[in-house]
Amino acid sequence: MHDNMNGMTKRLKTALMRRGQTEPLMDGRVKPRTFELDFEDVPDAPAIIRAFRRMVRNLDFDVSEMAMTTYLCARAHGKPFTAIPVFPMRAFHHGAIVHNTTTGVRVPKDLEGKLVGVNRGYTVTTGLWARAILQHEHDVDLSKVTWLLSGDEHVAEYRPPSNVVPMEPGKTMEEMLTRGEVPAAINVKVDSPDVKPLIPHAREAGLAALRQRGLYPINHTVVVRNDVLEANPDLAPDIFRAFAEAKRLYVERLKTGTVNPVSASDRDLLTVMDITGDPLPYGVGPNRPMLEAIVQYCVEQGVLTRPFTIEELFAPNTLTLSA
Repeated sequence: MHDNMNGMTKRLKTALMRRGQTEPLMDGRVKPRTFELDFEDVPDAPAIIRAFRRMVRNLDFDVSEMAMTTYLCARAHGKPFTAIPVFPMRAFHHGAIVHNTTTGVRVPKDLEGKLVGVNRGYTVTTGLWARAILQHEHDVDLSKVTWLLSGDEHVAEYRPPSNVVPMEPGKTMEEMLTRGEVPAAINVKVDSPDVKPLIPHAREAGLAALRQRGLYPINHTVVVRNDVLEANPDLAPDIFRAFAEAKRLYVERLKTGTVNPVSASDRDLLTVMDITGDPLPYGVGPNRPMLEAIVQYCVEQGVLTRPFTIEELFAPNTLTLSA
């Protein structure tokens, strides 16, 4: 907790990615009631990923956006922070699995017995959701795949299953995929005519899963240091309300067509809005099926050794809030 000289304003050191739904917080249009958010500059996706690691390893922030699977893994290893049930980033992951078409891999089931690349660590949230899609929609036995990592885990104490192996130094996943040394990879982008999404019409597949089963994957949540929460009992609901108000302003602009320019993410959210109403639901209640799914997949894939209840994961005085 960073207090300024007069003791009036509590400034919370915060790491947050700028998006339509967070911008009103970051530019000061929405202000929490009991404190100020002191934003560190997070210019791009690599910077927010570094912030996750800094929070997990050094508790560098009072408030930090965090990938959902990183949070679950961190909690399992006793890291002293707790989530607020706001989810500033969601995504569809059917398109995250790409394959080199020259390697004989044609359909997801062909991945069994193969070496498959994973961008960064095994506990990366996109990887978790993508593997769950392979398992639950395409009947892939994940234990028959060897997962090759291009990086390490944010939670240094985590030990992956035995079929997860590091890449040898001096190679890049992009080169290995382009050359066909790995036939497929998750969340790896290369510009090669041979590399294509393994699941065809991936965006449509994601939207179909949303329509049919309510599958709307949560990627990120927001965590707060436990010592800060303990010192400020009203803080968690205040943070929730501030994020909810910022999101409300953004969704209103989406509805009225006043977001300009429109990004790919904005377009996805507009499509989701047509299907679900609220494209970014916050709170435990409206997100319980997705939260239970991500915990289940973490257990199935060896990210967690035991499940959490959803109530264990979020600040107690935010459990009944929704927006």
